[in-house]
Amino acid sequence: MYVPNHFKEEDQEKLQQYIRDYGFGLLVIADDEGIEANHVPFHLSSGANNSLGYLHCHLARSNPVWQRIQDGARVLAVFQGPDAYVSPSWYPIKAETGRVVPTWNYLAIHAHGSAQIIRDPSWLKQHLHQLTGQHEMKRDTPWSVDDAPTDFTERLVQAIVGVEIKIETLTGKLKASQNQS
Repeated sequence: MYVPNHFKEEDQEKLQQYIRDYGFGLLVIADDEGIEANHVPFHLSSGANNSLGYLHCHLARSNPVWQRIQDGARVLAVFQGPDAYVSPSWYPIKAETGRVVPTWNYLAIHAHGSAQIIRDPSWLKQHLHQLTGQHEMKRDTPWSVDDAPTDFTERLVQAIVGVEIKIETLTGKLKASQNQS
């Protein structure tokens, strides 16, 4: 991602919070078989000792892409926040010189890291609890995985695999017309 200095967001804690706020992302892999992108919800787990943390998601076992994520494969997770078209009419310089063009303001975060596939049912259940809890916590009556019948959730857990990405780099771009008056 091209990030000019005036749009660079380097505060790692802010980037992590943006991931928590806009956790539906794009899991991208590129290997000898080609490039593939899957849209999935992520849960960010904090890391210890200044680590950037871990991204957790899951894929359907019937999705063949998980078989390409083996032995610490490098992946990219892309997150997008709010975005908006910006009209040249909004800038005072339009009336003065006319030397302005439309643009787009947006928030984007790229997380690069190495991924592992996890098949352990206990890990998968914990992941589903964390992911659901993250999105249900602000509801008046939050739903829990435990609200569904156990035999039902057991079958669903058997139908997915987990993906754990150790974040190695976080790159953030916050383009909010901060280079304009």
